[in-house]
Amino acid sequence: MKKKDYIDSLLSTPNFYHAKVSPDLKNIIWTWHNLGPVGDVYITSLDKNEEPRKLTDFGFGTRLVSWTQDSKFAIVSHDYDGDERHRLYKVDINTGENFALTEEHSEFFIRGGHITPDGKYLVYGANFDFETNKEIEPTLVYRQDLETGEKIKLAEPQKPAFLFPEINKQGTYIIYDRNDIHPKGVQTWMVDINGNEDREILNFGDEAKVDASWHPNGKDIIFVAEIDGYRKVGIFNFDSGKVTWILDDSKRNIEGAYVPVGSRLVVINEVKNAQSIFSIIDPETLKEKPFSELKLVYPFAQISEDEWVSRYYNSSQPNDLVVHNKTKIVSSLTRVFEKVDYTQEDLSRAENYNWNSIDGLRIQGWLYKTKKEPLGTIVLIHGGPTYHREDEWSSDIQYFVSQGFNVLDPNYRGSTGFSLDFEESIKKEGWGGKEQDDIVEGIKSLINDGIAKEGKVGVTGTSYGGYSAWFAITHFPRKYVAASVPICGMTDLVVDYETTRPDLRGYSEEMIGGSPSEVPERYYNGSPINFIEKIEADLLIVQGAKDPNVSLENVKVAKEKLEKYNIKYEEMIFEDEGHGISKPKNKKELFKKSTDFFKESFGNSFV
Repeated sequence: MKKKDYIDSLLSTPNFYHAKVSPDLKNIIWTWHNLGPVGDVYITSLDKNEEPRKLTDFGFGTRLVSWTQDSKFAIVSHDYDGDERHRLYKVDINTGENFALTEEHSEFFIRGGHITPDGKYLVYGANFDFETNKEIEPTLVYRQDLETGEKIKLAEPQKPAFLFPEINKQGTYIIYDRNDIHPKGVQTWMVDINGNEDREILNFGDEAKVDASWHPNGKDIIFVAEIDGYRKVGIFNFDSGKVTWILDDSKRNIEGAYVPVGSRLVVINEVKNAQSIFSIIDPETLKEKPFSELKLVYPFAQISEDEWVSRYYNSSQPNDLVVHNKTKIVSSLTRVFEKVDYTQEDLSRAENYNWNSIDGLRIQGWLYKTKKEPLGTIVLIHGGPTYHREDEWSSDIQYFVSQGFNVLDPNYRGSTGFSLDFEESIKKEGWGGKEQDDIVEGIKSLINDGIAKEGKVGVTGTSYGGYSAWFAITHFPRKYVAASVPICGMTDLVVDYETTRPDLRGYSEEMIGGSPSEVPERYYNGSPINFIEKIEADLLIVQGAKDPNVSLENVKVAKEKLEKYNIKYEEMIFEDEGHGISKPKNKKELFKKSTDFFKESFGNSFV
């Protein structure tokens, strides 16, 4: 068989998301991208050596949402070419037969989706008022009768929130998030399946966040709470209303805690220098011990006393689902290296790279070095901004490196993965503050270290990474930023606020410090569009036409400004994409175009 071109090999590397083990511990389901024109849901058995089986084929990107308690059905959803207006389905895991649960081309955005154990009701969140038939900003919690279609409002938050209602094992109670008090704060609420007992159960301050999930027993709630400037882990008992603290250490950066399927142990996700380190705590004895001797394994389920199902990954290991014990991998469930025609030796390994920002704050990133004579350096900026990049496989990075570029993947202030204070520091000035200096100071450090050269550095990224690429080209000279490829990035923060999904506006208010009417100077100063006349570098604009998150209006207003100042630019508008470019055929076109764009820009640099 003829070996694929390297770009085709990378873009056909299966990459999974949203993996979930069935309640009966017999099967695991996940969404796989890159094996076809769109993402689909796959399944395999945990106790048989079987090839993963494709479960869905809607023709649109499909993701796994949840399992039914009897382990016979998966709840999945798809949108329409990235418009994020998802439709929910119930899929028989044996036959693949699907049953539509919600409307086609809905007028609202759905969050979550769980079916009660008796099969009568579907519970989800939607930013829609079915009584007035209008889309709204807050996400409400609904119970839908699967026989009659009747929708009952169970809970009615007053402000937008990242609300994904989660039902307990018994199907009697639902927990969900609210941030009605302050944009920065998140409180946990609970409502019963009939909507009669909607009450707050976890609140540690108006501006403090709580992240909670059900214990598999359906009675306890595991949560991480921000208190006194760091995160603590606790267990809330539903029957007694009592909170038991199981981890309280201000020196540790805890970013997650949960009880996996099949286990009674609490898994702690502690992140140091942007790398996850897992441990387990016995909730009865409160004794803690390391989870595994293996590095970079993210546990999903405990299937025996000694064996777990986990995500296994690093920069030279594409996402894999594995069964492992404390010391070794027993088997690969997804068999990822059987589906590619390259080896780990063909991939570039991430190197830890640190530098000081303008105020002395230490910033971390990942550096990938090409084996060729470098043509230049590309800074790939992650989105979020409340997110961080790990030592993990990336088709973008691996392709850029293969083409002769060094790549820096920075974790600027505001990123998760370091400390709560580091994460919150981006809010001191709002977007467009020192986090952008963190990025350019990283470029300067690379130049000083002889890794990069002036006039041969480009920036790119998606979402907030796209915004940062816009910001860099409008604020920094060509010797530091010679080319920019913003992908689905905000150009005017006011326009973005007004045209984004209505249920997302609260995030802008949290991060920037209020709405455009409350803090207009922050929105103005943080908007790249107000500084477009300063552009010296080459610009390639990339956008998904159906993006409801960062709308096409961001491109429209930027182009008007660019043309006003006679600034040249190129553009790639993908009609069948939303927030980000995800389809392999489109990614191939983007990879080739952006690579050629950077090569030409660096070759023509006047510095």
